[in-house]
Amino acid sequence: MSKRQKAKLSRGIQYAILIVIAIVIAFTADWPTLIETFGRVDIAMGMFPQVLNALKNTIVFTVLGFALGLAIALVVALMRLSSVGVYRWLATIYIEFFRGLPALVVFLVMGFGLPVAFQGFILPQLVIIMIALGLVSSAYMAETIRAGIQAVPKGQVEAARSLGMSSSRAMFTIVLPQAMRIILPPLTNELILLTKDSSLAYILGSSVDGRELAALGRAEIVNSANLTPFIVIAVCYLIITIPLSYLSRALERKYGSADSGVK
Repeated sequence: MSKRQKAKLSRGIQYAILIVIAIVIAFTADWPTLIETFGRVDIAMGMFPQVLNALKNTIVFTVLGFALGLAIALVVALMRLSSVGVYRWLATIYIEFFRGLPALVVFLVMGFGLPVAFQGFILPQLVIIMIALGLVSSAYMAETIRAGIQAVPKGQVEAARSLGMSSSRAMFTIVLPQAMRIILPPLTNELILLTKDSSLAYILGSSVDGRELAALGRAEIVNSANLTPFIVIAVCYLIITIPLSYLSRALERKYGSADSGVK
C-alpha cells in the first residue's frame, strides 16, 4: 500500500470514528433536559436589549485597554532595546512582573487595593478597567513589539543613518513602520485574549448600564436559575472573537514573515 493510500485509509478511519461518536451522543444525550437547561428561548429573548449594551461595554473596555496597553508596550519595548542599562532592567522587571501576575490579581489591586492604600483615591470604574487591561496586555505586547523591531534587518537602520538620520528618527520613520506590519497578526491575537480578559471586570461590580457580558450573564443566571444566559453570552463573545481570528489569519498570510514587511 502506497503512502497516499495509507493516508487516505487513515483519514477514512478517523472520519468513521467521529461519525460513530456523533451518533452515540445523538442517541444517548438527554435532549429535553439539555434544551430546558441551556436552550430556553424565552430566557434568551428576555436578555434583550440588555445584552446589546453589555456587548457594547465589552468592546469599549477591550478597545480602551488595548490602546493603553499598546502605548505602554511601545515605550517598554524601546526601553528593553535601549543601550542604557537602567532602562533595560526597568523594562525587564516590568515585563516579568506583569506577565507573572494573573489578570485577576491586577483587577483586584486596581479595584480594591488602591482605594485602601490611598484613602479617598477612587477612580471611575471605566478608568480602572482600562488601566487593568492595559497593564495586563502591555507586558505581552512589549515582547511582541521588541521581536518585531529586531526582525527588521539592521541594514535598514544603517542606510538611514548613512543618510544623516538620528537614531530616534530612524527608529520612528524606518524601523517601527516595518516592525508594525510584522507584528500585526500577534497583536490581533492579543486583542482576542484581551476581549476574554475583559470578563474579569465583573468582580468590580457595576450598575446595570455598566455591565459587560460576563457580569450580565452571571446576573441573569442567578435571576433565571437557568444556564441559557451562559449560551447567549458565549455566542456574543464568539461574535467578537471569530471575526478577529479570521482577521489575524488574513494578516498572517499577508505579513506573516519579516521578508514580507521589508522590501
